[in-house]
Amino acid sequence: MQIYVGITDADWFSYLRERPELDEVNFWQPSGTRQFKSLAPGEPFLFKLHSPDDYIVGGGLFGHHSLLPVSLAWAAFGDKNGAQTIEEMKARIVRYRRVGLDSREDYVVGCLLLESPFFFEREDWIPVPDWRPQIVQGRGYDSTMEPGKSLWERVESVLHARIVQGDFVAAAPTGLQAASVNRFGSPQIVLPRLGQGSFRIMVTDGYGRQCAVTGSHVLHVLEAAHIKPYSKGGMHELNNGVLLRQDYHTLFDHGYTTVTRDYKIEVSRRIREEFDNGKEYYAMHGKGIIVPDAVNVRPSPEILGWHNEAIYLR
Repeated sequence: MQIYVGITDADWFSYLRERPELDEVNFWQPSGTRQFKSLAPGEPFLFKLHSPDDYIVGGGLFGHHSLLPVSLAWAAFGDKNGAQTIEEMKARIVRYRRVGLDSREDYVVGCLLLESPFFFEREDWIPVPDWRPQIVQGRGYDSTMEPGKSLWERVESVLHARIVQGDFVAAAPTGLQAASVNRFGSPQIVLPRLGQGSFRIMVTDGYGRQCAVTGSHVLHVLEAAHIKPYSKGGMHELNNGVLLRQDYHTLFDHGYTTVTRDYKIEVSRRIREEFDNGKEYYAMHGKGIIVPDAVNVRPSPEILGWHNEAIYLR
């Protein structure tokens, strides 16, 4: 198992550590130019403060990396970006980029989506082994070799102690809880449970940032729709999502359209009956949706069947 230690902004850390029971955070990077390929989903991403505070102060389970305009990052995560407002987030971006603030600029930032984050108390901070001052973003460790092995054991030990004391119960990473109970066993990669913001971004990227029905690439009008709503027991899982343009999302949620088990679009006669229009929507009836290449992102036929029966207006 790989571990990555990333350098965090102190303001980001201080703000989020005061938020109880977070299910996800966006660990964003101001440059917005590099793809992050150091971890697989479910592997630990740990936070380290800027030098001279060379300590591990928390972490989470890596879920996904994406390059996003700040407006979309804010729409997906809000203050889980570690700032109170989007204006505050933009001010930090330009501070690190060392450029002047342009309120109209939709800065692209690197977003590491972390699930089930945890934040250590000061007495639990862990010194980072073998750290070099010239490291500016972070570095990886192998949990089966030193010094990564000892580092992971220290993290396990702190988590185990905090869980025993009753901390982290609501929001602790399930995989890290299991690792802490079975102390110093073989590290296991556990796919993280997604939060709402991560679900939105991962569905968006999974569909290549295009509407599954219209093929539109206008990012700001695309939305990750739950096939089975969260309020009805649907989960933030990729096979429970489909990327739709805003109008199709609204029609889908209200049952005026659906997608069949074999990925065909159906449009209800109720649009014509209730609104006396809908020609552009009926033109899509019977056509296939754009299906993601990745099997784990494709809509579940079983969940689509549920939408056909429970939501669609015949």
